[in-house]
Amino acid sequence: MGKISARNVSWSISGIELLSGVDLDAADGCVVGLLGPNGSGKSTLLRLLAGLRRPDTGAVRVDGTDLSEMSRRGIARRLALVEQDTTANGDLTVRQVVELGRTPFRGRFDGLGSHDAAVVDEALARVNIAEKQHRIWHTLSGGERQRAQLARALAQQPTEILLDEPTNHLDIRHQLELLELLRSLGITCVIALHDLNLAARYCDRLVLLDGGRVVSAGLPEAVLTRRRLREVYGVDALLERDASVPFGSVRVNFLRPWTDPGPAVAPGAD
Repeated sequence: MGKISARNVSWSISGIELLSGVDLDAADGCVVGLLGPNGSGKSTLLRLLAGLRRPDTGAVRVDGTDLSEMSRRGIARRLALVEQDTTANGDLTVRQVVELGRTPFRGRFDGLGSHDAAVVDEALARVNIAEKQHRIWHTLSGGERQRAQLARALAQQPTEILLDEPTNHLDIRHQLELLELLRSLGITCVIALHDLNLAARYCDRLVLLDGGRVVSAGLPEAVLTRRRLREVYGVDALLERDASVPFGSVRVNFLRPWTDPGPAVAPGAD
C-alpha cells in the first residue's frame, strides 16, 4: 500500500499564506505531477507531504494515517523525499550519501549489515551511478548529484517517494531515463515538474497550483488546456493528442507569451 492524500491543507510563514485549502490524492502506485509557475507552492506542498512541516489547517495522510500521529522514523521508513538543494553532503562519497537512506532501519550506533549493503548496491545500479560510488560528492556534476540523491531515496525502500524538480541539471537522455525508472518502480510518486510535456507523458494525474491554490487536478488532457495555460503561465499554446503514449496524453506546443486582450476577444479560444 502507498496512498498519500492531503485535505484542505494550508500553510503560512510570517503571516504570508503560501498554501491555501489544497487537496491532493495519489493512489497506490500512481505517478502524480505537481505543476505551477515559480512561487506557486510546489516545494512547500512536498515538504508538508513529507512531514517536514505541519499544516496550519487540514491534514496529510498516508494510507489513512495522519502524519502527525507517526514518528519521524516511522515516516522515513516508508516515505522518501528528494529535494532540489543537494549541497549539504560535504566530503562524503557517493556511496556514503546513498547509505544515508538506510538510517531509518538502523540503531543509533549500528553499522551497515549485509542486507543494507545489498540494498545500496541495487539503488546505485538502478540509477546508473554505481561506477561513481567512490567519488567525493562535491566533485560530481549537478545531474550526477541528482541521480545519487534518487539512489539514496531508493535505498529507503519507500512505498511513496516525493521529488522536487528531479529533472533539473539532467540532460535529455537522463531526464527520460529517470522518469521511465520512476514509472517502472510501482511506487507512489508525487513529482514537481516544470516541463509540461514530460509531466503529461509520464504522470497518471496532474495537480496544477497557482498562488498556493489548486486550480485544476485530473488527467493531463483535462488539466492542460489552452485557456488554463494562458491564465496560469501567461503563454499561448496549441495542444494536440500525443499518440506515442499508449494510455493517451497531450502535447503542448508553445507559441508566444500571452497578454489578455480583455473582454473583446473573440470566442473559441479554448
